[in-house]
Amino acid sequence: MIDSDGFRANVGIIICNKFGQVMWARRFGQHSWQFPQGGLDEGETAEQAMYRELYEEVGLLPEHVQILTTSRAWLRYRLPKRLIRQDSKPVCIGQKQKWFLLQLKGHDNTINLNSSGHPEFDDWRWVSYWYPVRQVVSFKRDVYRKVMKEFAVTTLALQAREVHQNRRRGRNRN
Repeated sequence: MIDSDGFRANVGIIICNKFGQVMWARRFGQHSWQFPQGGLDEGETAEQAMYRELYEEVGLLPEHVQILTTSRAWLRYRLPKRLIRQDSKPVCIGQKQKWFLLQLKGHDNTINLNSSGHPEFDDWRWVSYWYPVRQVVSFKRDVYRKVMKEFAVTTLALQAREVHQNRRRGRNRN
């Protein structure tokens, strides 16, 4: 779905673990890494698209994750001219994205990069929260910075809760 300004509606997905680290995935057959993302199909809500993309790209089902928060606004980035397909109609000049912050509820082994039979990623790892902002391709960097800043409070609270629970567990063992 491309709007009248040429931006394709898209969802971005940040998956974090209980330590506040985020899942960072390498695009299949490439050297670039990013968060899972994908376009909205006709008649689909952003949340429906997020769950569909979540399964297609990383093999996770709704019961494997918890939605912690969503971005307040749609965030946009423009594609570099070399990536714009001028022969397609309508022409897509970039993406507008609704972002979701999810917490993985299960184990790492529930992540399956080949769930759809057409993998978008060929590797993944947990990285520190701010790492992706410096590592993503330059044309996505501003969107990543904005969404990571917006989601930081939620992620920091998650980390603090885990530290607190670990301290309590340690005291209970003595």
